[in-house]
Amino acid sequence: MSHAALARKIALISVGSFVAAFTLVPLYEIACEKVFGISLADTAAGEERVEGMAVDPNRTVRVEFDGTVNSRLPWTFVPQVLAMDVVPGKPYEISYVAGNNAETPVVGNAAPSVAPVIASGYFVKTECFCFTEQLLAPGQHQHMPVRFIVDPALPAHIQTITLSYTFFKNDAATARALSAPPAAPANAVAMAPATVLR
Repeated sequence: MSHAALARKIALISVGSFVAAFTLVPLYEIACEKVFGISLADTAAGEERVEGMAVDPNRTVRVEFDGTVNSRLPWTFVPQVLAMDVVPGKPYEISYVAGNNAETPVVGNAAPSVAPVIASGYFVKTECFCFTEQLLAPGQHQHMPVRFIVDPALPAHIQTITLSYTFFKNDAATARALSAPPAAPANAVAMAPATVLR
């Protein structure tokens, strides 16, 4: 193979890699929204979506919380509450606690999911750490709050909703963090056992 042919092949692979990387974000958004029912454009709804939402005092919905970490991320990540019974239309807040077990700073990003998929349109997060870079120093533990409301319009046959987060390592942001000057250590957060609220 000539040098010119090899150079063309390398150039085509480079352009193809760039195009593939550029299209991953919209493809990811399509997959999340159409396949998994996760709306990325509205990860935290804000007050406008819940304004005027009526409370349904005659109904409770069980909300379960789950947290997992991708194998490439040296973290622990657990909800402080495993489950709670909520009244549709009322605001609630729970926290997850993430901890960095590595000897260096690591940045992670969390991807949420709601099950069953039909419930995702009725589970309104008004504050969330979804899709934002979370930097943890070595040994640091951090509370990550989630505020939410279950829409009273949730179909009556749905009695349990599961909110799950999976944390993934953000290699590019971690590389930036490793090249930055060290920051002052953050206050440690005690890891309490998860509970079930009724």
